[in-house]
Amino acid sequence: MFVQVIQGKAKDPAGLKKQWDRWDQEIKPDAAGYLGGTAGVTPDGKFIALARFESQEAAKANSDRPEQGKWWEETSQYIEDPMFHDCTEVELSMGGGSDDAGFVQVMQGKTTDIAKSRELDAKMTDTMKDIRPDVIGSVTAYNASNGRWTSAIYFTSEAEARAKEKEMNDNPEIQKMMGEWQAISDGQPEFHDLTEPWFSSK
Repeated sequence: MFVQVIQGKAKDPAGLKKQWDRWDQEIKPDAAGYLGGTAGVTPDGKFIALARFESQEAAKANSDRPEQGKWWEETSQYIEDPMFHDCTEVELSMGGGSDDAGFVQVMQGKTTDIAKSRELDAKMTDTMKDIRPDVIGSVTAYNASNGRWTSAIYFTSEAEARAKEKEMNDNPEIQKMMGEWQAISDGQPEFHDLTEPWFSSK
């Protein structure tokens, strides 16, 4: 699997949502290898999107389509300083993203050890199944060239996520894993809350 992350300052959230819906209806049907996407604008005006493809080659083939290029040319006017992260290593939890989520939290950071990070992802997934029924899936994507990662966690609702978040702070197993993550982290992670997430499924 391959994930492309697009982000930047939203100059016009309503315009971006309109373009997202237009892509879903007009461009997506012929996007070979497209698996799904999640996007939205945070309360402080940051746009972020994760587009999942079967492979990097499929993503490039879609980018090379004239209709995709035209759509992006129109869409980019609504985003200030857009950035792209191409992620060739992807970890899914509980089947990956879920369109049933009422809240999505996107975390971003940098690791010094992708293999160890993926190992911790798997351990965390097993633990979360027991203590976080509000988590209904996640997608973590790594840029193999620089260790930057983006993780989208899908929750039943923001209210449930906030309530369960407090319980995690008292769980010694979770705190141990968080310590291991910190040991291989380059800087502190950033959090982007999508309180009204947008979805696009194949």
